[in-house]
Amino acid sequence: MRILWFCIPAYGHTNPTIEVVRELTRRGHEIRYCSFEIFRGEIEDAGARFVSCDAFLTPLDRESERRMRRVSATEMSVRAFELTAAMDGMLTDEIAAFRPELVVSDSACFWGKLTAAKHGLPLVCSTTTFAFNRASAGYIQTSLSEAADMLLGLPRVRRAMQALRPLGYAVESPLDIVQNKNDTDTIVYASESFQPCAESFDRAHYRFVGPSVKPVEPKEKRGRPLVYVSLGTVINDRPDFYRHCIEAVRGRDAELLISCGRAFDAASLGPLPENVTVENYVNQMEVLSRASLFVTHCGMNSATEGLTMGVPELLYPLTGEQRAVARRVREMGAGRLLERGEAASPQRLGTAIACALADEGLRFAALRMREDFLACPGPKGAADFIEEIGNRTR
Repeated sequence: MRILWFCIPAYGHTNPTIEVVRELTRRGHEIRYCSFEIFRGEIEDAGARFVSCDAFLTPLDRESERRMRRVSATEMSVRAFELTAAMDGMLTDEIAAFRPELVVSDSACFWGKLTAAKHGLPLVCSTTTFAFNRASAGYIQTSLSEAADMLLGLPRVRRAMQALRPLGYAVESPLDIVQNKNDTDTIVYASESFQPCAESFDRAHYRFVGPSVKPVEPKEKRGRPLVYVSLGTVINDRPDFYRHCIEAVRGRDAELLISCGRAFDAASLGPLPENVTVENYVNQMEVLSRASLFVTHCGMNSATEGLTMGVPELLYPLTGEQRAVARRVREMGAGRLLERGEAASPQRLGTAIACALADEGLRFAALRMREDFLACPGPKGAADFIEEIGNRTR
């Protein structure tokens, strides 16, 4: 089977697909993966042919870059529509040459979904967040600033959508593209028990495969407990929060490892206590294998990786989608929400970390989530589902 794969330039959306691609290519399927240069190595290593989309990205001015780093729904939608228009010719040629039998597209990848619709190709949606429909959308708590961004940005979004229509793309709204539909074949990288309102999704079209990660065995916890802090790869420019974390563990019987991202200068945090390490990048699964607590922004990929390793979580969500994940982790008993006042005070943050480390209930719930995730079909189950859809649509 020939598969054309699409994803947005985000680690949390790309990483879960890599093992699925590897399994499909191992079975003899041919995949061309439309993505961005930072992911070329992983994609090619998984056996797919990499199709570069970088040349179609337009430069960001300072204000647009600021909005993107704050995950502005307006900025992301406009950029996605512009990228769809820019890639139209290249993708039309790619489809003519490759003749794909199936498209797999990330749920947030406008150009992938719209390309499949324009060319009448069967679509499988790859959902690395929760699946959201009318029932589960209540888990997203939109802040006032996020709501204002969407309202004030409507004219820009409408202009970008209108520019697509002469090219043959039928698009009504960003929500119409992003929202999961019951009749769209969809892979969700969460267990059925973790997915909110799972009963509201049609099992004929939805496969809850659990986290798609390379298995790593947890290491025996020895010596001081390791507290791991990561705010992901997008909204990670939070020097004040990192400083509060450092002060929170100063002199305590714990080690702290902060992964602050490549866009942030770790040296700017100054001299560190002997029990603190700051890195721009770490092997997250390896770190989680020996961590006792994960302070996380609650990106779906990070949160599920932590729970796959049975690590209890201190939840510090920054966006509506992350607040939905945090709410669900808390409902499962495997995490404790870090209040804004606690995050802004080193003393209160230190108390929150100490309490979470001592909470046996959190630890047992995280271990239950690990068992639940490991029982899921994983990448092989996702590959099986894609093959089923391919056979059905031939």
